Amino acid sequence: MIQKETFSLSDLLKQIPVKVVSGQISPLVRINGIAFDSRTVEPGNLFVALVGENSDGHRFIDAAVERGAVAILGMRADVHCEAPYLQVDDTRSALAHLSAALQGFPARQLTVIGVTGTDGKTTTSNLIYQILIAAGIRAGMISTVNAVIGDQVVDTGFHVTTPEAPDVQRYLRQMVDAGLTHVVLETTSHGLIQHRVTGCEYDIAVVTNVTHEHLDYHRTYENYLAAKGRLFEMLSETVEKPAGNIRLGVLNRDDRSFDYLNGLPIPRRSTYSLSQGADLYAEGVRHSPAGLEFIAVGREFKVPVACRLVGNFNISNCLAALSATVLGLGIDPQTAARGIAALPGVPGRMEIIDLGQNFTAIVDFAHTPNGLTRALETARDLTAKRVIAVFGSAGLRDRQKRHMMAEISAQMADISILTAEDPRTESLDGILAEMGAAATARGGAEGKTFYRIPDRGEAIRMAVNLAQPGDLVIACGKGHEQSMCFGTQEYAWDDRTAMRAALAERLRIAGPEMPFLPTRGKS
Repeated sequence: MIQKETFSLSDLLKQIPVKVVSGQISPLVRINGIAFDSRTVEPGNLFVALVGENSDGHRFIDAAVERGAVAILGMRADVHCEAPYLQVDDTRSALAHLSAALQGFPARQLTVIGVTGTDGKTTTSNLIYQILIAAGIRAGMISTVNAVIGDQVVDTGFHVTTPEAPDVQRYLRQMVDAGLTHVVLETTSHGLIQHRVTGCEYDIAVVTNVTHEHLDYHRTYENYLAAKGRLFEMLSETVEKPAGNIRLGVLNRDDRSFDYLNGLPIPRRSTYSLSQGADLYAEGVRHSPAGLEFIAVGREFKVPVACRLVGNFNISNCLAALSATVLGLGIDPQTAARGIAALPGVPGRMEIIDLGQNFTAIVDFAHTPNGLTRALETARDLTAKRVIAVFGSAGLRDRQKRHMMAEISAQMADISILTAEDPRTESLDGILAEMGAAATARGGAEGKTFYRIPDRGEAIRMAVNLAQPGDLVIACGKGHEQSMCFGTQEYAWDDRTAMRAALAERLRIAGPEMPFLPTRGKS
């Protein structure tokens, strides 16, 4: 059995800005890891009791001690346990800082580029990563899809946003050990508010857009915007690094977030736009089903850009990536353009599924009102015939979204098929009833311009069977995700597999089986 390296907890605490409210830890107490789930505690671990919306880690302290935790961090004063206990102001902040310290503060040895926003984070992160690789930079990436560490690709989970702090810091450590020098870190609002990325020492902060999303958690758009703004405020907190400090904020002049973010105390800033007036803008835009082309115009350069992605929103994503790399890192514009051209696509982002059918089939992650609007706008640009949209709205999340998205599709798609998207413990029939009412209020006619089909597989099958030559079928909301939640259980699900299964059935060719969901066979 390999003996794990141990660290003095008191020494780690001296290295980080975490205030201990009460309790003392002997210098002799050493830890070999950190756990925040009592079920994963290993002998020698520190257990950090997190408090969430639906759980309280303090309830599991005794279980953690039984599994071998040698010390406990919590926020409550009334805790009595058999292991040394420290009370701190914020266990999430403490978890992040301790995770960074335990890994030797890896972000201080990397140039860290953070990408936040409602829509386009993953695409922009991938674009930046491809530009870095084209420039010969040894780079890694942590996104909601995976972590790329050299030749290693690590799945970050089914419904993961930003991974939890111990995972983020472990990935960063692996990157340093692999000899990487730069990392692109997709950064969600939950990751910022819940301190999952605290201690990441950002050098460049990029925003795509900030639109209606996660208001079930943040309550108001202003709170949500402030959460995104935290990424830019963190630039000033970054330590001095051997490679130098860029501390650049990249802002979207076309987005409603601009005025707020531009008012923050950002050390340096650059702006991008689809029109003149920004530090970097686009002109000569051309769209085709094969992708897009434009001229990126900076203060001192013009460079033609060709991209295999589609849609105006991806021009903005390209400009954001160019701003971060050309204006932020000084990468040659021609090299950056080659990096963008090298990106074959992003899993589940306007991904075309072609089995030889005489219509277009697309899977996209659009799961917000803005995302659905942009996806349907792009769909309209790709066909002169009908657009058939399949989508749902998640349970136990922002209820206003389900009305907004149904209204958008009723106005922009020829046929809307309303279906399941992670109903969780909510009534799927109730969700679809709300969406149907919203579609009707916008002039939709059930049975003609919109349908309610609870089973997502059957909904995609119906869309495919309705399609006529030249039409476009687009399934939105799941994209790259690999599961769907009913009740409290995750079922294996991939929209791309489902689309291929439906197409193969229609074409009467070999193909995958339609994935199973518990709604199968239910009307």
